[in-house]
Amino acid sequence: MKISPAKAPAFVASPDPSVRAVLVYGPDRGLARERLDALTRTVAGDVTDPFRVTELGAAALKDDPARLADEAAAQSLMGGRRVVRLMDATDAVSGALESVLQAGAGDALVLVLAGDLGPRSSLRRLFEGADTGAALACYADDGMALEQVVRETLRPHGMSVARDAMDWLLGHLGGDRLLTRAELDKLVTYKGEAGEITLAEAVACVGDTAALGLDDVALSVADGDDARAQRALDRLFRAGTGPIPVLRAVSRHFLRLHLAAGAVAEGKSPDQAVGSLKPPVIFKHRGRVVAQVERWRGARLGQAIDVLLEAEADCKGFGPPPEVVCARALLRLAQGARAGQRTANRR
Repeated sequence: MKISPAKAPAFVASPDPSVRAVLVYGPDRGLARERLDALTRTVAGDVTDPFRVTELGAAALKDDPARLADEAAAQSLMGGRRVVRLMDATDAVSGALESVLQAGAGDALVLVLAGDLGPRSSLRRLFEGADTGAALACYADDGMALEQVVRETLRPHGMSVARDAMDWLLGHLGGDRLLTRAELDKLVTYKGEAGEITLAEAVACVGDTAALGLDDVALSVADGDDARAQRALDRLFRAGTGPIPVLRAVSRHFLRLHLAAGAVAEGKSPDQAVGSLKPPVIFKHRGRVVAQVERWRGARLGQAIDVLLEAEADCKGFGPPPEVVCARALLRLAQGARAGQRTANRR
């Protein structure tokens, strides 16, 4: 069965008793690990309990494919339901997990941690189609979900967030749940006392955890620097970031350029237009963004956003691999940026 993101917290707090195994996957590795640990605590009480929790690496099944089924069937020496955690899973372990889902022995809950899996993944299809399995996708926090994480983390410390500070945090957190919490913990320490967190405090303390190279990709694409964009994209893919978060990050950047271009059309200078963006552009990037506003015009920005939306839709289809779709779309936009620069130079 497939668990929607909206239902994920309720499922983690009280998993369906008929479920024998749960696949936790997605581009946000921090959130995936957080939910894996939460499920473990729900069932076994303590992630580190050696009698009720067993952790295996997927590589261990290569030489002993039956080990997972044996662990799932074993009983706890101290009583209570056991948890078997399979880490860093890929499609290569689909066969072993299919055997576990079909078997009736034992009552252990098998938790499977994987990276970003496309819709054609055999592992993902196995869990989404199984009556005794559940697939739980973990995508990067954004919008209201991210704002809720920020408020829930700060509230126990008696802290609130000014609106402009929240806007800045929403623009610079969310790439990874564990990194987001770590940055917020750092902000709590920096603030030091209950009260409202200001924009200056947020900017001074919180790093750009959502970026993980995403800003570099977006800025390089809008600059027309396809070589640098490709290098940053390769680093993101190697780190486990999926194509869709990359496309969405670039889309957000182009939407901000579109807003700035609209302000220019109303009479503001490019520098004034960039200065009016919320959340504010990081100072070290401001010159580049101003140049991008001058390079890209409203109509072309609209076309660029359409390209990105189309690429995201194609990533969810059954065509070329999503990584290829993403790379092609970004290359197309980078080439468009260079064409826009040549046009701007002639004006």
